[in-house]
Amino acid sequence: MATKAKQSGTSQGAAKALPDSKLLQAVRESAQEIWQAGLGAFAKAQQEGTKLFEALVKEGEDLSKKTRSIAEGKINEVTGNVSKAATQISSKAQASANEAWDKLEQVFEDRVARALNRLGVPTQRDVQSLAKRVEELTASVHALSGGPAARKAPAKKATAKKAAAKKPAPRRAA
Repeated sequence: MATKAKQSGTSQGAAKALPDSKLLQAVRESAQEIWQAGLGAFAKAQQEGTKLFEALVKEGEDLSKKTRSIAEGKINEVTGNVSKAATQISSKAQASANEAWDKLEQVFEDRVARALNRLGVPTQRDVQSLAKRVEELTASVHALSGGPAARKAPAKKATAKKAAAKKPAPRRAA
């Protein structure tokens, strides 16, 4: 009967070690899934954000060419029809038109930025923040898995398991 109590104590110790091992495995798998999800989100944001950004840039370039052409046409029209005194005025008007053009460009850039924000396109700051978070998660995964040395650890664990199999398990007092 004493032998049965010792055997049941040993099997309880093995049963307790088994859930700890499963818990550790579950934590590792969860960390790996979080890491993969972060990488997937980062790639998706880069891919979709880049496509949308490129389309908006092209559209902006087309609009810029059209408005610049119209503005230059109007400036040429005004400057071609005035006399020497009017030429002085037109140079002031051209400087004013350049200022107006600069303001128009700023308004356009602000509107594009707001449109991108409404569409949920990540900004450079968002992508940098996500990259920093991915680096932190990578460090956490390495810390949980034992870092780069963890790749060599399975070979040592196999050796340790063989040695443990040869040695009898320590007995617990019931």
